[in-house]
Amino acid sequence: MTEQDRTTVRESTTEPVYDPEPVAAPAAAPPPAYAGARVRTTETSVRRGPSGGEVIRRFVMLLFGILQGLLILRIILLLLIANPGNDVVALILGITDPFVEPFRGMFALDRVTADSGSRLDIAAIVALIGWTLVEALVIALLSLGARRGEDATA
Repeated sequence: MTEQDRTTVRESTTEPVYDPEPVAAPAAAPPPAYAGARVRTTETSVRRGPSGGEVIRRFVMLLFGILQGLLILRIILLLLIANPGNDVVALILGITDPFVEPFRGMFALDRVTADSGSRLDIAAIVALIGWTLVEALVIALLSLGARRGEDATA
């Protein structure tokens, strides 16, 4: 998407270095001394933003992450005997119902209920696992066309 150029320039000066044991030189030549040298290093790097495919993969992961979070909230709310008359509880249960419904009836046991009214929604747990597998499949399909180095989304 966006490209950013960054140039770093480093400049340093080395101190004079004298040879501790000069090699025999003609009498007219002074001992070898290397005057301070200036070293200038320039590095240019280009930072590119995420590609279109990477943005789509991130968006898909965000959507599935929200769904997974809501399914976990549903499981916890039903375990803690949340009041279905509460607006927040009703909203979470209402949003997650369509995602849990395809997994109802998959097993003979859909929910486990305790005497206190608490219930473990087995269908919601299976839905959480199922939608996580669907997410992995979608991400893998989207990663097929990614260029080398772009598919590090984990």
